[in-house]
Amino acid sequence: LPKIIQGGMGIRISSWQLAREVARKGGLGVISGTAMDVVFVRTLQDGDPGGHFRRALATFPNQAMVQRALLKYYLPEGKSPHKPYRSLPMWSFQPPRQLEEAAILGNYCEVWLAKHDDDGTPIEGNGKVGINRLTKVAMPTIHSLYGSMLAGVDYVIMGAGIPTKIPGILDALAEGRDCSLSIEVAGASDEDADKYAMNFSPQAFWAETDTPDIAREPLQRPDFLPIVSSTTLAQSLIKRANGAGPTRGINGFVIELNTAGGHNAPPRGWKYEPNSEEPKYGEKDMVEVQKFAKVAKGLPYWFAGSYGRKEKLSEVLEGGGNGVQVGTLFALSDESGMDPSIKQQILSEIASGKHLQVYTDPAASPTGFPFKVLQIDVGNTLAVPEIYDTRPRVCNLGYLRVPYLEEDGKLAYKCPSEPVEDYVAKGGDFEATIGRKCLCNALCADAGFPQVRHIKDEETGEKKEFVEPGLVTVGDDVNQCASLLKQREDGTWGFSAADVVDYLLADLEEKEEVGSVQEQLKELRP
Repeated sequence: LPKIIQGGMGIRISSWQLAREVARKGGLGVISGTAMDVVFVRTLQDGDPGGHFRRALATFPNQAMVQRALLKYYLPEGKSPHKPYRSLPMWSFQPPRQLEEAAILGNYCEVWLAKHDDDGTPIEGNGKVGINRLTKVAMPTIHSLYGSMLAGVDYVIMGAGIPTKIPGILDALAEGRDCSLSIEVAGASDEDADKYAMNFSPQAFWAETDTPDIAREPLQRPDFLPIVSSTTLAQSLIKRANGAGPTRGINGFVIELNTAGGHNAPPRGWKYEPNSEEPKYGEKDMVEVQKFAKVAKGLPYWFAGSYGRKEKLSEVLEGGGNGVQVGTLFALSDESGMDPSIKQQILSEIASGKHLQVYTDPAASPTGFPFKVLQIDVGNTLAVPEIYDTRPRVCNLGYLRVPYLEEDGKLAYKCPSEPVEDYVAKGGDFEATIGRKCLCNALCADAGFPQVRHIKDEETGEKKEFVEPGLVTVGDDVNQCASLLKQREDGTWGFSAADVVDYLLADLEEKEEVGSVQEQLKELRP
């Protein structure tokens, strides 16, 4: 089992390049499966720099599907930076075929690239590759998992919700069976709840392309590691999950504490209210390594949330755990998918001796979960009030929108980050829109895929170019990377993913070396 798990972060921050480097070093390299359909089509529209996606696509079992995607989205010279990306339809209960294919192909490519060297041979070493999914982003889940499994993904890690149905879905996909994932619909009765689900049939999917044999090939069933924030949630998952076996398809846990980047579990007893202050966490929100061992049922577990310090790995191992999951250090490493200009501004600030602040924003995420935001002016970011206030709201990606039933029973979708008048017209509470940020567009921008819009100026009537701003999320221990920073000949700052792994293992290796010397001394004694 790996001692180090590289966290799955944002949209494409946990890139295949990063996951591959960590896997090469013997850790669990993790790609982010969030919005990989959008990442896939936007990478093709950027000309597929380096030809990496096309290299992975050449190995996909259905080349007709590949050609459809290339004909529709691939631009050999790349699109103009002043033109918008061609968009995919938003996810719904009946997703169009092109959207299903983009999700499967995107996740396939990202995992395949993480598991192979540039010459197409499998990477060396004992490292594994996983995919991280957000439970809250439910509609693309099955297609994303299926694409990653076609590429041989080893682990599935999921947080931001309670993923009780995922083990059963993994079992079914591995055997080529039909599966479904229930989706909560606001306003639906308990009797009607079961009819709202994302359904997927491998046999039917491949039959449409005259390649039914693909569905008959068994796939490796990846290990499933849910992310939990308490012993209670871990116990509940073991009891309620729908997978096979004594632990119901759960193969381990990642315990993520509230100092981790991205979405955080809310504090005990906390409920979001408009204009809420930063959530306060206490002792009841902490989990001790030794205590978790009692509820893990012998399953392995890793701790996360400010565990990016070399002494923490030894601490967890000595307490009975199996290792640590680390995000922020890897997010700022050379191989991460963060836009290089944003990354360099952050690292330069830290190198100058400035202590960066991270704010646990109670309102930023449309999910209602607290969300970590780096408080730094890194150019075009929603963390700057003026940029947030002047951004024209739009919901054009829709990963976090919520399905609901209108008064006449018609199915519709809403998101508190969409235009305020639209949300209110759909029956939403005005106060729920205050401070909400479009994470879908912002996190795409963080990875170098900002959408370009042309907005009509109300005074002149002319259209002006608007580039979607980002919103950087990191953990509370962002300043920890100062000890790894090195200045390059060109004046830039950085460190590699390999440097992070070596740093995390340093304390453990030092203790093992001391222990070995002590054993040798014992043998020399008369």
